[in-house]
This record gives sequence, C-alpha cells and structure tokens, in this order.
Amino acid sequence: MLALLFSVATDSYDLAVREIRDEFGPRVKVERVSGDLGRIVADGPSVEELAAACNDGRIVFVRHLTTELASFGVAEVPAGHELAELILAELPRHPQALAVQTWTDGASSGGSYYHLLEDALGARGIGVSRSGQELVVSCFASKKSVVIGLNRLEHSLSDWPGGRMRLARADERVSRSEFKLEEAIQTFDLRLPDGGKALDLGASPGGWTRILRQHGQEVWSVDPGELDRRVTADRGVHHVATTAGEFFRRNQIRFDVVVNDMRMDQILSARVMLDAIPHLHRGALAVITLKGGGRNPLDAARRGMDVLRKEYDIQAARQLHHNRNELTVIARAR
Repeated sequence: MLALLFSVATDSYDLAVREIRDEFGPRVKVERVSGDLGRIVADGPSVEELAAACNDGRIVFVRHLTTELASFGVAEVPAGHELAELILAELPRHPQALAVQTWTDGASSGGSYYHLLEDALGARGIGVSRSGQELVVSCFASKKSVVIGLNRLEHSLSDWPGGRMRLARADERVSRSEFKLEEAIQTFDLRLPDGGKALDLGASPGGWTRILRQHGQEVWSVDPGELDRRVTADRGVHHVATTAGEFFRRNQIRFDVVVNDMRMDQILSARVMLDAIPHLHRGALAVITLKGGGRNPLDAARRGMDVLRKEYDIQAARQLHHNRNELTVIARAR
C-alpha cells in the first residue's frame, strides 16, 4: 500500500496522530515529514477509510490527505517529464485535466514546482489548474525534500494545497474571524436557506453577521458589545445588545441558522447551543467553533461534541486553516 500523507496545523500534529491511532489502532506507524505534514507508513487505514473518518468528525485535526508517489532530496528532483511519467503511471487512463497543488513549510508557495509540473503535464496534452479537478497532484517542498502525492478530490478533504485555504483580504471585512465562517461554508459546501433567519451568538464586531448577510440571511446579532457601523447600517441586521441567556428568555422567533464563535470553553459553548434548541426550526444549520487550549484539547473537544450530540446531529468537525486553537463543528438541530 502507498504511504498516506496528512497535513495538520503544526501545533496539532501530536493530536492528529493520537486521533488516527485511537480510530485505527495503536500499531499505526507514523513519521513526521515536516512541521505540518505526517506520513502513515505501516498498519494504517486506506485513504478512503481515513477520509471517511475525517469527513464524519471522528478525526478533527487532519486537514488534507494524499497518497505518496515519491520523495526526493531537493537536489535530486527529476526533470519535469520524468515527474509527469511518474504521475501518469499511477492512472488507469490519460486524464484531460489535473489539479496541481504545491506548498512548502516556509513562506513560499512552491510556485516553481507548480510551473515545472504544469509545463510537463501540459506537454502531454493535460490541462492543469490549482483546483476544481477530480484528481489532485500534491507537491510539498521542505528545505530537505520534495514529496509528490496523488489523490482523488473526494478523499482529499480540501481543494487547497495542504488544506491551506487562502481568502482575499477586502476593505469591507470587519474582522479576521470572517475567514473562519467563509472557509467553513466553502469547505463543507454549506447551503444556507434562501431568505432564512439566522442567529449570530457572540456577534461583535459583526464579521460572521456580514458573511451571513452575503448568503441572504436576515440576522439577529446577539452581543452586549458594539457592532461595526457598516454592519448595523444594514437593515437586514438586528443587533440585540444583550447576552445569549437574556436573549433566549425573551425571544419568540424561530431560526433556520445559528452560529456561535463565542470565546468560552468547549463545554460552556456547547451548553449555550443546547439553550438555542427551542428557538430553532428542526434541521436548522449550526456552525460552532469549539475553542482549544488546556492540557488536553482533544479530550475537551470530544466532550464539547458529546454535549452537542444531545440535541444536534454532527455532520462534520475539523480544525480548518483559519482556525487557531479551535475547531469548527457543523451540525443540524433535531
């Protein structure tokens, strides 16, 4: 079996390894390739099995998957035509197009390797793009080695290099936290209801509210703190300057969507989501960030999800690129 490569946030590598061994057995042999890349070399799952465990929330700290085709020292990388032959030899038929995703463990995007592969594959009549294809070629470069991988998009977890989604910084953004919700919507292909009513808990300064408005939601933004004036100027935003508990005591509206990016520990945040249940339509979409930290962030995250499962069906859970010490949970109200 080809070795599996998985990417993670650098600080979460040990947590990801523990999850993989908890799920697939303590004999799974893992090597660390670089700060944010690991290699499963023996007694591990197939890429399909690992992807399934990540997609349904049993493993939350893995961001991206590929199967390793080859690894080279930086000074020993073959010519482009040889790399193209290496990749095509693994495919049952000549593809019309491939995605090529390159990244490094430094500041560089690995663009020189992208263009090397783009030219070599293009010379064989294969269209190359950075995303949007059924087959994904991964190329990771560190100071010492270059690793080439190949995977189907459906088993890759992300259509971005190493799971590192890059979103544009725009003048209208009111907070960095917007990236987290935007990434979750794209990664999990979330469909928000047309003309829905959304509840944003812990909304200040209004970044998640702004993203919800972009997706056609009328938003009740609950936070004692102020919202950005650009957000409150929107007639589709209702700022309720109070706590979540006080809002729930007075509210008579039923919501289609609820989001929660509040700065509190996993258990408390999950309990707030239980309090929200009487105010939600059945099947309402929930997006929650469970904050990490502490001595056992994996166990704390699992406890938080166990609380959520009392009233929600969890559909996905993952530490996304724009998460820091936290993970994003996607759920549906029962």
